[in-house]
Amino acid sequence: MGIGITLAFFVLRFINIYGDPYAWSIQKSFVFTVMSFLNVTKYPPSLMYLLITLGPSIIFLTLAEKWKGLFFDKLITIGRVPMFFYIIHIYIIHLLALIAAVLTGFKASDMVIDFWVNEQPELQGYGFSLWVVYLVWILLIIALYPVCSWFNKYKSNNRDKWWLSYL
Repeated sequence: MGIGITLAFFVLRFINIYGDPYAWSIQKSFVFTVMSFLNVTKYPPSLMYLLITLGPSIIFLTLAEKWKGLFFDKLITIGRVPMFFYIIHIYIIHLLALIAAVLTGFKASDMVIDFWVNEQPELQGYGFSLWVVYLVWILLIIALYPVCSWFNKYKSNNRDKWWLSYL
């Protein structure tokens, strides 16, 4: 199924008449042409976006089913409580962003944004290198693992609580 969905993306995207509001075009170099081809609309998700994200994801999940070991067991634990992880990480990452803004010379009130963050005049110049973002991402996952593990055990031991199935 994953291969079929991915192939459907390439066929439909190559035809260039359906599936995404913006057509791809030949650019000044091959790399930029490939980037134009892969540049699909995420918000709202176009058919092309869904095909190129879901197809490879299904292929990846099929391959990942066979992976074993301590590292993958820990990832599975987090994967058993996805909504719980998502809700907690949103609050923590926003708190960390607020702290980072204050530590880099911005006011805490600058983090109360009225519109798209890139267009917020008070936050011009705020941001970090990609390696910092990845480091924070990895550290956040590691830090949230014990909480997710606890909640996974709590959820497993309290199957009578219907509301836990939503977290």
